[in-house]
Amino acid sequence: MSKTLIALLFILASLLGTLGELNGWLLPTLSWPFTVSREMPILQADESLSPFLAVEGKVHWFGWLCMGVLMCCGLYLLVRRSSSLRLPPKYAKRVERFKKIKRGYWSLITFGVILLLAAMDQCLVGKRALLVVHDGNWYSPALTRAVLPGNTFGLTGAEAQAEADYRVLKERSGQPGWPQLVIMPLVPYDPTMDAAPFPSEQLEWNDGVLCDTDGSPYNGLACRLYKDGQMHLRQRYRKGVPDGHVQGWLRNRTEVYSATYRAGELVEEHYRGPKQAADFLALTKAGTECKVYYHPAPPFTGGHLLGTNSQGADILAYLYGGLQVNIKAALLYLPVIYFIGLTMGMLMGYFGGRFDLITQRIIEIISQLPFLFVVMIVADFVPLEMRGLFLILSLLAMFGWMHMTYLVRTATMKEKTRDYVAAAKVMGAGTVHILWQHILPNLRGIVVTLVPFSVAGVILSLASLDYLGFGLPDTYASWGRLLNDGLSKLSSPWVVSSAFFALVGTLLVVTFIGESIREACDPRRHSYYE
Repeated sequence: MSKTLIALLFILASLLGTLGELNGWLLPTLSWPFTVSREMPILQADESLSPFLAVEGKVHWFGWLCMGVLMCCGLYLLVRRSSSLRLPPKYAKRVERFKKIKRGYWSLITFGVILLLAAMDQCLVGKRALLVVHDGNWYSPALTRAVLPGNTFGLTGAEAQAEADYRVLKERSGQPGWPQLVIMPLVPYDPTMDAAPFPSEQLEWNDGVLCDTDGSPYNGLACRLYKDGQMHLRQRYRKGVPDGHVQGWLRNRTEVYSATYRAGELVEEHYRGPKQAADFLALTKAGTECKVYYHPAPPFTGGHLLGTNSQGADILAYLYGGLQVNIKAALLYLPVIYFIGLTMGMLMGYFGGRFDLITQRIIEIISQLPFLFVVMIVADFVPLEMRGLFLILSLLAMFGWMHMTYLVRTATMKEKTRDYVAAAKVMGAGTVHILWQHILPNLRGIVVTLVPFSVAGVILSLASLDYLGFGLPDTYASWGRLLNDGLSKLSSPWVVSSAFFALVGTLLVVTFIGESIREACDPRRHSYYE
């Protein structure tokens, strides 16, 4: 891909994100910085900071900062003289060696596909419709921050002022008085705060016996439902007939054999006459009994590919939301720890002496603090409304930069003895110039090698804290919380298995990438001229 094309994509993304914020659009991925800013009060400011950039009385400065960075990167690439992005021969050889390591190469492609799917955001997963056509008007509820009330689509009564239920609109689209067309995302459920109704399946009567979906006599609780899906009658069946009232038909169909059970044991049995037989015949002809799956519902019921969890959330949508939370956390976490780690490591390695000694002692003191105890103390003292992604990432960043610092310190101590550093000093270069222009470029191998392992670390840390109950609030989807939910309900194995495979699969993919990069950059395995 040429440098000009990349520059134009950066500029276009910045412009679309800016227009989306000013016009109330909710664009996939491009609106993420503004969404994160809305979720974290520390990333917003009062409108007095800049009235022109204020939306709903707040300036979401973090989102504007990200748009500015995209614009600056695009303009910088656009004004550079070279027409293509070419790696130096040293790094080009490392890329070629990385491609030969198949597990890392295909893991990188897999991770790229995962990122692409996560970037589609509400176009792939969400309860808001992508397109609604009603009375000749076109609406895109999923692509706007504004909430469209039900009366926009002709709903009346209690549903008129509340947000429209687009899944119901989808079911009734094309009928008189309802929208002509409703297009929903592939998974029409939000990751959180969107409990799905109990899935149900229609049961069929066969010769006076209520049959399960596989054709066998039904054993269990059957329900009759109103048109809106609410239950108004429940009846337990045994071998296809109502338990405690009717146990079987006589062949002449003029009498019924009735039995009453207590604790699973027969306590009373007798025959009933033609009237009871007629009543039972009318019951079987009604044909309204349904098999209801209470949460957590199994996979492939009620349109849920992976089933639901104990709160009624669609598991596939919940996993998707957890993936997005992990990606957002990594995008916020990595720049912070790498800035601190690289800065402190280079300063320690370059200056040495007392500064190096004092900094090492400080790092040793901080590293001895029990991380879990710190999280528990903060969770107890911080108010509930202040808990969120920013607080958790701040705690993780407080401990996450120290390991990298020692690696960068050692590499800087080695690089500062090189001839090119001595030549730069002779020519009058300052400390900042030497660190930024000469030493830092030679540390790219360490930085690139550590990135995948840092991503795996933040994903595992978030999952662990959420599993223990000290992580993110319930408004965030979390693989750790889903794992905890599944382990507490082992009778529903699809819950714990979905969380396990999502977490372990992602960690394996990221770890394979990191190991392959480390192997491709290892000087002990490859000579300089290889």
